[in-house]
Amino acid sequence: MPDAPGLELIRGEIERDRPGAVLATSFDRGQAALIVDPVQVIDVLTWLRDTPGQRYRFLSSLHVADYLPAEPRFGVHYELLNRDRVERIRVKAMLADPEGDALPEIDSCVELFPTADFQEREAFDFFGVVFVGHPDLTRILLPEDYVGWPQRRDFPVGGEPVTFTYNERNYG
Repeated sequence: MPDAPGLELIRGEIERDRPGAVLATSFDRGQAALIVDPVQVIDVLTWLRDTPGQRYRFLSSLHVADYLPAEPRFGVHYELLNRDRVERIRVKAMLADPEGDALPEIDSCVELFPTADFQEREAFDFFGVVFVGHPDLTRILLPEDYVGWPQRRDFPVGGEPVTFTYNERNYG
């Protein structure tokens, strides 16, 4: 992974091409991270993937964290890998908790990284983050009629039992 000065160089190059895209950097426990404007996350991911000298072409993980009670509440984390240098970098986009029943939204990166398909669906399934432009944003592990987002910090402890009734007659 890039060291702290290397991370700042990457930030400077991105800022030259896309002003305002990188809000901050973080280098914690050996992990380099770019905190980016969620509106420009696809631009930053594209830059990291396609720019000569960067070539972070593999999305090894996409996950969401709930930082309640902090605001912005949700962090969408993209773990990118440059296989030639065996180097990792994290891109983090922070999303506010919308008012009412609205769900937080960010653009899908499935067109850039096909591995994001199921990872975005899992993040939607457990946190309720909507990935705009995803080809099939439906629940992947919980039943379609399940109500709630069980990985959010405000979800009731113990949650609600998940009842799978499609084959109840065979095993009941």
